[in-house]
Amino acid sequence: MADKSKMKCNVVKASDRAGKKKMVKACEGGKEKLIHFGAKGYGHNYSAAARKSFRARHKCSTAKSKLTARYWACKKLWAGRGGSTKSSPQSRQGKY
Repeated sequence: MADKSKMKCNVVKASDRAGKKKMVKACEGGKEKLIHFGAKGYGHNYSAAARKSFRARHKCSTAKSKLTARYWACKKLWAGRGGSTKSSPQSRQGKY
């Protein structure tokens, strides 16, 4: 488990929680909160279309509070342009 007292505020790093990609010690308005975000099984943003869908679905334009996982997922995982050239993990390809 991460030691929150030794972490810097608002600096994203790899998560130590199973199933999560990233964690951050979010600091805002005198409050501190350890937030784990990003589902590990999904790889990363594959395409502009996937990014656009995620941002619309999670209403990223209204995510203002640093104390929420939504804010950090929108800002760090789904904000970039271009997407990845990697293919989707085998566990996610058409197994429904």
